Amino acid sequence: MGVHNIERLDHDKNMFRGKKYKAVAEKIDKNKVYSIEEAVKMMKENKIAKFDESVEVHIKTNVDPKKGDQQIRGTVSLPHGTGKTKRVAVITSTSAEEAKAAGADIVGGEEMIEKFAKKIDFDILVATPEMMPKLAKAARVLGPKGLMPNPKTETVTTKIKEAVEALKKGRSAFKNDDSANVHQAVGKLSFEDAKLVENIKFFVDAISKAKPAAFKGKLITNITVCSTMGNGIKISL
Repeated sequence: MGVHNIERLDHDKNMFRGKKYKAVAEKIDKNKVYSIEEAVKMMKENKIAKFDESVEVHIKTNVDPKKGDQQIRGTVSLPHGTGKTKRVAVITSTSAEEAKAAGADIVGGEEMIEKFAKKIDFDILVATPEMMPKLAKAARVLGPKGLMPNPKTETVTTKIKEAVEALKKGRSAFKNDDSANVHQAVGKLSFEDAKLVENIKFFVDAISKAKPAAFKGKLITNITVCSTMGNGIKISL
């Protein structure tokens, strides 16, 4: 998501919203930093959409995204999941049966690579190590979509069963974008307040722990939460 800050987030959404959205926006003090509990309550009380909106966290950091040794990258398994079931594909020549038994939605070998340019019908791709050299030719397709398997996000592994089961339960990969922001869905508005609060705290803590060794100073500048169709709310831990 190309959101740079809370003002840009609200500006983009405001272009597509009507009076109800603007009325909710007026209730939020842009100069105030709310507690997580307050923010969760406000999101629920001012729900706009008829569907069950996702709750998103947007974290602005101080890293230099142009420096390779200052990248924020990792995985997180939220205590209460994200509320979304992801389609997991596994490309392997050694663990196909294991992948199927673990619940992978798509399982195949080298023949899958030719299909990537025409159709991608999965959310996450997991690969066993021997497939990585062969996947290099699909990097131009998978890379821009954030689907290229990577050991740092635990999507290149020999432990296929553990990887697939964790991903199906909601383990998510995160990384900073080219504006030093990190974005993550942390649940649904239908979640209990306490579960949303715990998921948000858990994710922010995961970002803190992923602080690059080469980076010195305060990592997080500000944190904003919002629902899919809602306004951004600044929070503090």
